[in-house]
Amino acid sequence: MKMYGNWRSAAAFRVRIALKLKQIPYEETFIDLDAGDQHRPEFRAINPQGAVPALFDGDGPPLTQSLAILDYLEETRGGVRLLPEDPRARARARSLAQVVACDTHPLYVPRVRTYLMEAYGLPQARMMEFVRHSFTTGLETLEKRLSGEPGTGRFCQGDQVSHADLCLVSLWVGTRIFAVPTEPYPTVARIAETCLALPAFAEAHPLRQPGAPQA
Repeated sequence: MKMYGNWRSAAAFRVRIALKLKQIPYEETFIDLDAGDQHRPEFRAINPQGAVPALFDGDGPPLTQSLAILDYLEETRGGVRLLPEDPRARARARSLAQVVACDTHPLYVPRVRTYLMEAYGLPQARMMEFVRHSFTTGLETLEKRLSGEPGTGRFCQGDQVSHADLCLVSLWVGTRIFAVPTEPYPTVARIAETCLALPAFAEAHPLRQPGAPQA
């Protein structure tokens, strides 16, 4: 497999974790989002949306959108299972994953931040307020659900890692990058730290990828 990603991309981080958990060999080419490489014609030919990740598995067009890629890996590859067998538990894991990947993360991606600043003259400081607000709404939802629903165990859904954990950790690491306060979210913190202690999560961490800053 070959993946196009970026060290800072939360979506690429989620897919990278899954590939490592399932022990699937892959090669990652890093796209410099700050330099605008995602807008170059050669990358737009790979993904017209100009976003990462984009995953090639043999011949054929690339797979895009992190949740779709996670489902593809789950349905086509063996190894550790990342969705529960029980339909209700599976639906809950997917619901928690979508809180992050569908409702929270899209609000603060670079293309949204850039558009708001350029189109509406939003100063950087006000933009950071918006980013932190976006994080906070997602974290509050996760904390209420994970601390109050019986399905929560060692991980988001029971005692096995699922797609929900991959998404939760991608959001959690982003709180460090954007200096988002995390003290009000002890359940989220517990699960995130449990995941990050696992080798696959640690190896996939954004700060361990080429192009990442030293801290």
